[in-house]
Amino acid sequence: MNIIQAVILGAVEGITEFLPVSSTGHLTIVEKLFGFDIAADDITAFTAIIQSGAVLATLIFLRKDLIRIVVAWFKGLFSAAGRENPDWKYAWAVILGSIPVVIVGATFQDTVEHTLRSLWFIAGALIIWSGAMAFADHAATQIRHSDDVTWKDTLIIGVVQCLALIPGVSRSGATMSAGLLRDLDRVTVTKLSFFLSIPALFGATVLQVHDYSGEIADGVGWTNTAAATLVSFIVGYAAVAWLLKFISRHSYSIFIAYRLVLGALLAVLLATNTISAK
Repeated sequence: MNIIQAVILGAVEGITEFLPVSSTGHLTIVEKLFGFDIAADDITAFTAIIQSGAVLATLIFLRKDLIRIVVAWFKGLFSAAGRENPDWKYAWAVILGSIPVVIVGATFQDTVEHTLRSLWFIAGALIIWSGAMAFADHAATQIRHSDDVTWKDTLIIGVVQCLALIPGVSRSGATMSAGLLRDLDRVTVTKLSFFLSIPALFGATVLQVHDYSGEIADGVGWTNTAAATLVSFIVGYAAVAWLLKFISRHSYSIFIAYRLVLGALLAVLLATNTISAK
């Protein structure tokens, strides 16, 4: 991998991490087009690690909300009055909703990193989950808002988030669809999706650094990994700002159409042996 390829991959990650189009799916496709072995340990670790840049961008962009929620959580630990604050309940809901994907991801780590990295899985997931997103977008009433979020909502959303371990489904696409089917409004489910991503993606980064630091050093290189992470942070910040404005006024139809076109194109390229699945 050269620095230009690293920058391109970082930009792809930053743009797609929080859009419901699957960042891992896009990264895998671009990595394959660059000629990399998408099942190699250094490439799979690189793909997971650079997501931390986009997550950090989210932390900074939503810092006021995050600080308010964290402060409310700590106050609630020591004060009965603090436990009446909706942010106390919201904080616990986010914590609970983050648990399922951590357990499932750790249990099926090898399957996620290797078996599911096939481009056939990505093409299928892009197309199939578009149907789920379309149904959720159509059925959503959006009558509930951030103060209405409960532990039951986030537990259901957290379980559905586990499907995003399949590249092509999209973590944000899974969580947003589940949230809409819980009748939450689009801005609420989008922010909730951001918060639920923090433990999972940072946890994945720590795990990959611990397990594959040597492979990264000998393969893609830490300089390229750092550069891609920095670019994903910069581009991710802009993408988060744009997405929150966009979904406050629009449905997810543009993303659904894009997923269908990309999935179909990828399937055609695979079926004609223009590119290989792995």
